Amino acid sequence: MPRLQQCRSFHPRGRELVVERIPLAPGYDISRMIRGGWQLSGGHGDVDRERAIEDMFMFFDRGVTTFDCADIYTGVEDMYGEFRQRLVARRGIEAARSFKVHTKFVPDWDRLGRVDRSYVAGIIDRSLTRLKVERLDLVQFHWWNYAADGMIETAGMLRDLQLAGKIDHLAGTNFDTPHTRALFDAGVPLASMQIQYSLLDARAENGMVELSRQHGMDILCYGTLAGGFLSDAWLGKAEPGSGLVNRSLIKYKLIIDDFGGWALFQRLLGMLHGIAGKHGVDISAVATRWMLDQPQVSAVIVGARYARHLDSILGMFKINLDDDDRAAIRSVLADRKGPSGDTFELERDREGRHGRIMKYNLNKE
Repeated sequence: MPRLQQCRSFHPRGRELVVERIPLAPGYDISRMIRGGWQLSGGHGDVDRERAIEDMFMFFDRGVTTFDCADIYTGVEDMYGEFRQRLVARRGIEAARSFKVHTKFVPDWDRLGRVDRSYVAGIIDRSLTRLKVERLDLVQFHWWNYAADGMIETAGMLRDLQLAGKIDHLAGTNFDTPHTRALFDAGVPLASMQIQYSLLDARAENGMVELSRQHGMDILCYGTLAGGFLSDAWLGKAEPGSGLVNRSLIKYKLIIDDFGGWALFQRLLGMLHGIAGKHGVDISAVATRWMLDQPQVSAVIVGARYARHLDSILGMFKINLDDDDRAAIRSVLADRKGPSGDTFELERDREGRHGRIMKYNLNKE
């Protein structure tokens, strides 16, 4: 992959580790692991804010210099803004320039059809203030309800703010293939599309990957570890009942059900465990490496409140899957049942299994 670059960092015990980098746009490079921010928003349990901010240095110093958040992730943009200030104070302004934050613009479901320029500008200005910057690195646009008027017009308003210097790059998140195509046809320059894409959820392959190839758009994957299900922690464990502790686990358990159920999931974990042992890493490293090797995928987003699992996660950059590894994984995926449809299609159905656990008006909240 000729676009790849390398960022060298060191394990605390002195072992060198190479974190891959890739240009998302001309002159704009990102780390191929992006630190996710959803788990810092408080919906996954209490967050020790001070510890979370200090742990960001561990990600940054190991070469993970790209962070993801959203206007609707309560408190996360503020945390990233605080980290930026500390980064400048401790590492200097030059180091801080390599710190990239991808945020989102997610108008509430109930606001759709009534989005105007003042609303769009207000959300963007709020993100600028929280992140303590004069220009946002990358803004990922989302539109909950395609039946509501104004999607293309709102994207145009973001484009105007980009031309005015408040946004560096525009991108999308959780669009399906036809509506992504509509944005391109309207002249909206999407650098990337952030979507759920993993060994368990291959809906991106039902159109989005090919459209991305046609337009030179990169894919940023979230859910690559399925909220932690794709890890050694769940190998050999009994299927959980109704006592899952947060919305993330509930969400990804539904994906496992659609994938083919707990038995097929355990078969996949067993296969990944064998491959991981062969390469001296753990299941999460194999699952993320598989995704990094997929067409059009530039980076995986890995969410964590703190840095305690960072070493094992970075194992994705220590291995190369060989033909035998890939064939073994495909042998399990051949029995995959779903989920079916286009990207984020299931989650848009507010009455469906997936949609009922979503929250659609988080800016208002």
